[in-house]
Amino acid sequence: VQLQASGGGLVQAGGSLRLSCAASGRTFSSYDMGWFRQAPGKEREFVAAISRSGGSTYYADSVKGRFTISRDNAKNTVDLQMNSLKPEDTAVYFCAADGRAYYPGKLRRHEYDYWGQGTQVTVSS
Repeated sequence: VQLQASGGGLVQAGGSLRLSCAASGRTFSSYDMGWFRQAPGKEREFVAAISRSGGSTYYADSVKGRFTISRDNAKNTVDLQMNSLKPEDTAVYFCAADGRAYYPGKLRRHEYDYWGQGTQVTVSS
């Protein structure tokens, strides 16, 4: 599967952005999806994940209550709605997919085998 992330940009603290990840292929519903982010000089970290059916979602504590992950299996897209953005949310955001055996709560980088190219999110104070 090929992934294309979009929707990043510059926003003031307290604002909102919606990221979208478009996937190629006809078996999108067979993939668990995740969003990760990487700030300059830091490791890539987990942000949110959603199961292949969309029935289960997971969030990092730092974004819980502010970010919402969703997917549309008919359109082959997974979105990340980001509200109440903070300067510390500034990073390159990556979407990721995993089509291997399902188990709940894929929160680690090595649990995903496909990655998009990333989209920059900058939150000014």
